[in-house]
Amino acid sequence: MKKLFLSLLLFGFAATGSELKAQDFAYQPKNPAFGGSYLNYSWMLSSAQAQNTLEDPNQLNGRGRDPLQDFQDNLNRQILNQLSRRIIDSQFGEEGLEDGQYNLGSYQIDIGSDDGGVNINIYDSSTGNSTSVIIPYF
Repeated sequence: MKKLFLSLLLFGFAATGSELKAQDFAYQPKNPAFGGSYLNYSWMLSSAQAQNTLEDPNQLNGRGRDPLQDFQDNLNRQILNQLSRRIIDSQFGEEGLEDGQYNLGSYQIDIGSDDGGVNINIYDSSTGNSTSVIIPYF
């Protein structure tokens, strides 16, 4: 019975004279990172951002930055800039750095001089980082 049905089906296609046509399928990726069109980039990015419902727990007030932390970082930068200016002035100018220990914000700065030059030790108590600068006399 199956053979008869199959025979009739094949005979029907042959009798009508119609041709069977097929098309080659070609895979085209959409993501530009995998070979897709670069024009899809903005659409894919906006789609991903629209679906992103996670929030950054470190982000404050929608700005992502803490004004007090920015103030402290700015103050520390100014302190280190002032110290570097004084170091340059002491080596190439009239004024010199006075030996001693200075506490500025979270920095503890020890300045000492000996026959070899000026020794400066800087310790940041908030992070535990420290550095030493030795400036020889010329």
